[in-house]
This record gives sequence, C-alpha cells and structure tokens, in this order.
Amino acid sequence: MRPVLFLICPVLLFLGASYLLPFLGIVQLSFTDPDPGLAQYGRVLTEDLPLGVIWRTLRLCVMVTAVSVSCAYVITLLWVRGSPLVRSITELCIMIPFWISVLSRAFGWLSMLSNRGLLNTWLQDMGLIDSAIQMTRNEFAVVIGMSHYLIPFAVFPLATAMRNVDERVLTAADGMGASRLRIFWQVFLPMTASGIMGATLLVFVFSIGFYVTPALLGGGQSVLVAELIYLWIFQIPQWGTAAAMSVVLMLAVGGILYILMRRYGEMAK
Repeated sequence: MRPVLFLICPVLLFLGASYLLPFLGIVQLSFTDPDPGLAQYGRVLTEDLPLGVIWRTLRLCVMVTAVSVSCAYVITLLWVRGSPLVRSITELCIMIPFWISVLSRAFGWLSMLSNRGLLNTWLQDMGLIDSAIQMTRNEFAVVIGMSHYLIPFAVFPLATAMRNVDERVLTAADGMGASRLRIFWQVFLPMTASGIMGATLLVFVFSIGFYVTPALLGGGQSVLVAELIYLWIFQIPQWGTAAAMSVVLMLAVGGILYILMRRYGEMAK
C-alpha cells in the first residue's frame, strides 16, 4: 500500500497545486469582492441575467450531449464492427478533427452557415430557397459547432465498451431466432451502457466550459456561462460576481455528475 501511495503523491500534489489552490482562491474572491458577504451569490441566484444564462447553458449542453453521443455511437459502430475498409476510413475521420484547432473549426462553420455561406448559396442556386436562412447567431449554430468538436471525444469510451462485448452473447441471441434489430436494442445496447455513460459524462463536462465556439457562432445572441464570466472579468469588472458564478457552476456540474453516476451505479447492479 505504501509504495502505491508514494507513487500517487506527486500526482496529488500536482493536481492540488494546479486546480485546488486556484479554485480555493476563486471561492475566497466570491465571498470578499467587492465587500465581504453573500451578496455576489445573491445576485447570481436571483437576478434574471445570470439565471437565464445558467439555464441556457445547461439546456444547450444537454442538447449537445445528446447529439454528440448519438452521432458518436453510430460512428463507433462503423469503426468497431465495420469492414476493414470502413474501419480505416472511419478511423481517419475520427483522428483528423484532432489536428484542427477549435478556432479553425468555428470559422469553418461560419463560412458554411452564414447568410452568404456555402450552404445558403447552394440552396439559393438550386432554387430551393428565395432568401438566405439565418443559421448563425443562434442556438442552432452553437449546438452544431459544439457537437462537431465533441463527437470524437465521445467515440473512445464507446469504442472501449463495444470492444468488450462478448460475441458469444450476440451469437446465442442470433441462434435463438432474435432479429438483428432486437439483438441490438435488447442485447448490444444494454451491454454498451457503460460506454454511453462515460461518453455522456465526458461530453457534458467539456461542453459546460465552452467559450470560443458559442461566442463566434452565437454572435452574442446565445451567451453561455463561460462567456458571461469573461465579460464580468475583462469588460465589466465584477470579479466577485464572476467568481460566484464559477463556484455555482462547479457545484451544479458536480451535483449533476453525482446524480448520473449514482444512476449508472443502480443500473449496473
């Protein structure tokens, strides 16, 4: 036991210095700036602006998580259970996005979805629409951009779960006369529940802190928590309120993760 603790201690010290100490500083700031007390938390939890932003962030993150995990599940099926050619092409499609920065992806979606972008231009040239459809500066663009970035991250937990599926169980279900659709819904999907839960937690936590993609594709019309905190720190100096918002967000995410993990634990039993 002691050798294990000796090996873990450097990691714990690094995590404490990198994350715990800065977070404790934010907590202290939320109670002391500009005046000692709970006024900053009262503002975050009672005023319409921060409450609206928190609700929008959670709602959009749930949508992004659902879209990302659903798309990633299909992609992972092709990667794990497809033919060798399909696997190679799918793997290349999964890896290429990691070589492109989040800023480049956001500008790419802007050039695709803007009023004079490729998609609107193509639809107008085909005669399918008379005027451009507003596909940016709204929640639709934010969900598309965030999902596109997060899908590759959801693939890996799903791939691990799918590769651990016992083929003998699937063969037994097929031998008992079950259709392929029934095998998928009643056998394969439940056996990959751990991967679905892992992908859901990973994508949801990542999406909570998104800043660049919502700021560019939302165009200020779909402000999320990270962007509001940035505004309170750099443009409207209210550091105490920004710190309080950060703490509330951390507690909300921690509570949601706890509920999901407890739910998954009950399902696993």
